[in-house]
Amino acid sequence: MRKRITGRRLAVAVISAGLVAGTLAACGSSGGGGQTDAMKAHGPITIWYSNNPQEVQWGKSVVSSWNSSHPKEQIKAQEVPAGKSTEEVIGAAITAGTTPCLVFNNLPAATGQWEKQGGLVDLSKFSDGNSYIQGRSGKTADQYKSPNGDFYQMPWKQNPVMIFYNKTIFQKAGIDPNSPDLSTYAKFTAAAQKIKSSGAAPYAIYPAPTSEFFQPNFDYLPLLAAETGGKTFIDNGKANITSQDSMDVANFWKSIYTDGLAGKEQYQGDAFADGKSAMAIVGPWAIAVYNKVQWGSVPVPTKDGKSADQTYTFPDAKNIGMYTSCKNQGTAWDVIKYATSKDQDGKLLNVTGQMPIRSNVSSVYSSYFDSHPAYKQFGSQSERTADDPTGVNTIAQLQALRDAYSKSVINGTGTVEDAFKAASQKIDQLQAQK
Repeated sequence: MRKRITGRRLAVAVISAGLVAGTLAACGSSGGGGQTDAMKAHGPITIWYSNNPQEVQWGKSVVSSWNSSHPKEQIKAQEVPAGKSTEEVIGAAITAGTTPCLVFNNLPAATGQWEKQGGLVDLSKFSDGNSYIQGRSGKTADQYKSPNGDFYQMPWKQNPVMIFYNKTIFQKAGIDPNSPDLSTYAKFTAAAQKIKSSGAAPYAIYPAPTSEFFQPNFDYLPLLAAETGGKTFIDNGKANITSQDSMDVANFWKSIYTDGLAGKEQYQGDAFADGKSAMAIVGPWAIAVYNKVQWGSVPVPTKDGKSADQTYTFPDAKNIGMYTSCKNQGTAWDVIKYATSKDQDGKLLNVTGQMPIRSNVSSVYSSYFDSHPAYKQFGSQSERTADDPTGVNTIAQLQALRDAYSKSVINGTGTVEDAFKAASQKIDQLQAQK
């Protein structure tokens, strides 16, 4: 199993069914109307941020800078409290009414769930809410709207995933280490078979074969986004996993597993870092982590091949949520805008190597990419991403997808078509639930 690095996101565990059921039953929907009194209120606020060192460093700098010039609106900050997952911690805090004003670590797939719990503030209700979010993030922001068309999350940062490959292993396998052609399923498979047959590495690639709901984000969904030109597994309110594009993606992965080119057992460690696999699907967070590997990166493959500037992928984003327990939401909104300003986005990029969800990142921060050429591809890729939906049952829908994938693709039980058809029906049933 690929190690879940906190530089990309906190390790996410499956949300407890009992917790989810209890919290959803306990709370009603949020939203509606115009600005509340809390949205106009100013004063001290609290925030949580991720516990990885780079984001802590950036977060402390932002807080210090803000506090030095806002003596009556001080920020008190801490890392997200320990728990099985950030999602479980936040869900429990919503129920208890103990959420901070802001969390700089929100999983987009959980947004609809927290919105239904009544935990999130509708940022579109701020007078400049939509204009600020769309002005900063452009068209990319649209995928983070809730079904009612409003923003219950501030698009913040992403780690668009690509294929990392080990140049040393490729060279041993007789594959060009500097410009390998992995653009089509056939070419990718041919390279994978060379790696396996030559003994250059035990496996060509080693996506985590485990069953957590988030795992499709790092095997099936990046390739679906690429093949469809930017769609995810739900399109226009319906499951999008029985289309020909989806079948092509799933059957490509099935052939990789059937031919023994990817491992089916959980790997304790990081298969790519340990040289057990020649490739990995990861984002720019991995550049600092894999500094001992001679690596290269290319876009994820498509059936017939697409140019890099036409290829979509999964963004592995984390966003900012404002919570309804916050009394001084006016200050919280000002802090969001301060923390996502051009200047602070640049500092985030410089400290963490993660891409701000901002239009034209490559040109806005051209000097950074000139001095950090390894990140250039990711800056360009950040303009073309397809994230998970923001519905109230997205996590359960992702789990239905993963269960079908694990059964038919990884384990080879039954046909992909039958498994995905059943999952499609379940996803649509969940989609109809409000």
